[in-house]
Amino acid sequence: MLSRKIVLQDAERDSIFLWGARQTGKSTLLKMQFPDKHYIDLLKSDEFERYNRRPALLREELNLLPVNELIIIDEIQKIPALLDEVHWLMSNRNLRFILSGSSARKLRRSGVNLLGGRAIRKHLYPLVSAEIPDFDLTKACNNGMLPRHYLIEDAGKRLQAYVGDYLQQEIKAEALTRNLNTFSRFMEVAALSNGEIVNYSNIATECGISAPTVKEYFSILEETLIGYMIPAFTQKVKRRVIQSPRFYYFDVGIANFLLQRTALNPGSPEFGHAFEHFILQEIIAYIGYCKPLLSLAYWRTTSGYEVDAIIGNADWAIEVKSSTEVQSHHTKGLKAFSEEFPDARLIIVSLDKYPRRTNNVEIYPATQFLSKMWNSDFF
Repeated sequence: MLSRKIVLQDAERDSIFLWGARQTGKSTLLKMQFPDKHYIDLLKSDEFERYNRRPALLREELNLLPVNELIIIDEIQKIPALLDEVHWLMSNRNLRFILSGSSARKLRRSGVNLLGGRAIRKHLYPLVSAEIPDFDLTKACNNGMLPRHYLIEDAGKRLQAYVGDYLQQEIKAEALTRNLNTFSRFMEVAALSNGEIVNYSNIATECGISAPTVKEYFSILEETLIGYMIPAFTQKVKRRVIQSPRFYYFDVGIANFLLQRTALNPGSPEFGHAFEHFILQEIIAYIGYCKPLLSLAYWRTTSGYEVDAIIGNADWAIEVKSSTEVQSHHTKGLKAFSEEFPDARLIIVSLDKYPRRTNNVEIYPATQFLSKMWNSDFF
């Protein structure tokens, strides 16, 4: 059993909202860490039917539990009305809850009780390199890091099933859009923008829909935890900067499937794109688990200088290159950023064999960078 980096010790004194995309391992994690706690699984049709018909059953049943007991409700977004009962039980019986789900969209859009700040929010990401003994970088860039996908040799069929289940269970079942075929086409076109600056008008033209609809579709991907936007770093001293966000699917394997990228090997442009995505995926998870107050952005000037990740208030600037030997031209973006923000620590993550420094730029092999990051040696 893999040991996850997420920390849930807050459940000893507080309630928790635990969010994460499907198959990130929420249920497995909760059953492993809290094997003896009262567990309600709303994916079970009989459990769903009982509480959906009469949400007050939850209050009546849990009223018998001892004060300060911990209860887990899995897939809470399926019955938003239960949150009123949870709120009452927290306030009147001092019960604690872990409320897990794969989408907060239905809860936010229906204006339901989100417990008024009484529950800490946690996010479970796909697997990260530090959780996997004998981690395989090439395998991660091909299969992605969802547990069921990384742990097999060829994840193609499982990735296909995952996207199909997402469209049916999240999009169609929750009636998030009326046209499933158009949304499916949008997901494929959005994959072409994966890791790129979002241009709503171009995507709208490709899909045959309006730009406002494209924006709504992106918000669906974000709120169902399938994708996220990385904002632009907009502080400027001299150079004009791009202010539009970049889009990434939450897992590189999903982008690979939608783009029909298979059998990726170092040295190919396709591997380079997947490699960059994977490193950003790890940085996002590290910040989410270990440094939640740090901000993450990217930087690009109108003249074309670019840095993949700006962390904090220009404290760290990280560029990702799949080259086996970083050359001086690979450092142009970092050098331009350093001219604007001279106190920034400049880092390139690459496939170099050994770490080294050229001028004020530190170059690290990917696996060494990841190891040092998860040991909190960088930020």
